[in-house]
Amino acid sequence: MKLSTSDLQLMRGSLAAIFASGLLSSVIIFASSQYANHNQETLRTAQSQMNDARNRLTAARQDQENLSIYSTEYGLLQKQNIIGDDHRLDWIEGLEKLRDQNLTVDFRYNISPQIIYAPQPAIDSGNFDIHYSETKLQFDLLHEGQLLNYFDALRSQIKGRFQLEGCAMQRIAMSQNTGTPTSAHIKADCVGGWITLKNRNAPQ
Repeated sequence: MKLSTSDLQLMRGSLAAIFASGLLSSVIIFASSQYANHNQETLRTAQSQMNDARNRLTAARQDQENLSIYSTEYGLLQKQNIIGDDHRLDWIEGLEKLRDQNLTVDFRYNISPQIIYAPQPAIDSGNFDIHYSETKLQFDLLHEGQLLNYFDALRSQIKGRFQLEGCAMQRIAMSQNTGTPTSAHIKADCVGGWITLKNRNAPQ
């Protein structure tokens, strides 16, 4: 079948329309694809932002819970004189009250100036410096049980954190013992110290 020039002229309009229609379809498909990709990217961004917001909200709630928990513990430590300055006068007053209770035949003590404490192995103390006041105590005892009772009373009656490092005990020779019911039979030398925590951000 042969097409004449007149036939081609008649078909030219149809061919142009078909070409234009195909071009328009291609443009629409491309635009739709770009629009869909843009929407997907927008959706991914929104989901990421929503996840970030959800994580921040969870972290904020956890921080609020921790603040509530630790603020209570912090307040208790302050009341127990474990956080704050040196409480030497309170310790001395407490030791003298123990003397009045006659828990031992006699005792003597010496509290050294406070120093920065470096535990071994090292520990993470957060925002606090650990302070230590070495304390040496010498006891005259009727029996070993008096020493245990004394330190039980010390920990329950005196505010603070006393860390007992150790004691050396020896029996008193018969020649030194007066033989009275209240005379000492044992001497004990003990070493320990008062531990306090100082917040580095606290006002000086």
